[in-house]
Amino acid sequence: MGNQYVDMGLSAPVNVTWEVTYACNLSCIHCLSDGGKKRRGELTTEECMQVIDTLSEMKVFQFNIGGGEPFMRSDFLDLIDYAHAREMVTCISTNGTLIDDDIARRLDSPLVYIQVSLDGASPDSNDAIRGKGSFRNVIKALACLRKRDIEVSINTVLTHRSFPELDRMVALAAEYGAKLRVSRFRPSGRGKASWSQLNIGKTQMIAFSDWLSRHLRVSTGDSFFSISTEDRRSLGLNMCGACKLTCCISPEGNVYPCAFLQDQEFLAGRLPADDFADIWENSPVFHSFRALEIKSCESCHRFDLCHGGCPAIAYHTQRKLGIPDPGCLANCVSIKPMAAEVYQ
Repeated sequence: MGNQYVDMGLSAPVNVTWEVTYACNLSCIHCLSDGGKKRRGELTTEECMQVIDTLSEMKVFQFNIGGGEPFMRSDFLDLIDYAHAREMVTCISTNGTLIDDDIARRLDSPLVYIQVSLDGASPDSNDAIRGKGSFRNVIKALACLRKRDIEVSINTVLTHRSFPELDRMVALAAEYGAKLRVSRFRPSGRGKASWSQLNIGKTQMIAFSDWLSRHLRVSTGDSFFSISTEDRRSLGLNMCGACKLTCCISPEGNVYPCAFLQDQEFLAGRLPADDFADIWENSPVFHSFRALEIKSCESCHRFDLCHGGCPAIAYHTQRKLGIPDPGCLANCVSIKPMAAEVYQ
């Protein structure tokens, strides 16, 4: 495959996931970035603006902004305004607890999409994962955003706790004029420690695939192409987009293939010191992902639907790339986590 994504004209990613800070006012037990306290080396306001300028000049269409909790940055709304002035779409992933009427007013723009995290349809189920009082505060945020008619989705991570509440989550989202998005649980960040506690098994994964086929309005991004049915083929990606359509920037400006592969061996460069165009076009890490093939999957009857699934799941559970997603329907088993010492 080589550099075909650049040769074919994709000289920049379509969207970039940008985690703007590690700081967070919650301590969710499955946090992909192990957020909590701001860390030394996070990009300054000026450096963030340089990153925005660079990606804008490259015609990157959208920032998927997260953290940590992005609203913990005192300059965050100014950075959003700066991106909007360059006509960049911003999809903000937030825990919602800091959004009030004033912030909702600042976010009232056709270039803003909000994704609010909620991991249960009641305080009991959500707060056990996201912290006491978080459900109540998210509901307040949803009300503030609805008054402004801002496009909102509720994002829930699929775990064995949230799976039984999916129908209630659909209804809850509709009540606030929002859509439901279900994300896949991956064992990165604090998710490494909670993987065995929260991950769903084979029976629930198969049942969830059936549930998705009956709820075509529920979005998943590229989280669940490994279990997608033919009914959902036209709704999104059917392969991993890392280094092909997207990549990730960490709070320090480190560039990685995706938010779930922020390990040293996947570091492709650092912004704003390194040239992003050069990283995108010439990084050996990015080249290796573009050339990644999962040979053992090519004869599978589902290959055209998933192309081997999510490399991050394979890497974090078996410390290998180029192997099948262990959660795909053709290879669906209840995966045991790697030994604890691997993550230390």
